[in-house]
Amino acid sequence: QVQLVESGGGLVQAGGSLRLSCAASETIFTIKPMGWYRQALGKQRELVATITRGGTTNYADSVKGRFTISRDNAKNTLYLQMNSLKPEDTAVYYCNVGCIWGQGTQVTVSS
Repeated sequence: QVQLVESGGGLVQAGGSLRLSCAASETIFTIKPMGWYRQALGKQRELVATITRGGTTNYADSVKGRFTISRDNAKNTLYLQMNSLKPEDTAVYYCNVGCIWGQGTQVTVSS
């Protein structure tokens, strides 16, 4: 069973930056598209960004221009660079590949 492990979350002030990482336990990144999702307290999980194996990216309107998704196939790692963070970005962020989800990493943005 492939496992995904997120890291890089934390507490940051509004306007700050964080970089999330998602490491896979085996080589799957060259096979499937991947994505980041987030779930704020009391809300449904929502798409943040996706990237295909060819490198085509897609972003939620709320993060366009601020977040960048990327992948390193050699390291089996997915990244999410988050800049100009806002309090409304506060959520648990999840890495996804197909039907596999990571455990999530908390991002908290203070005003």
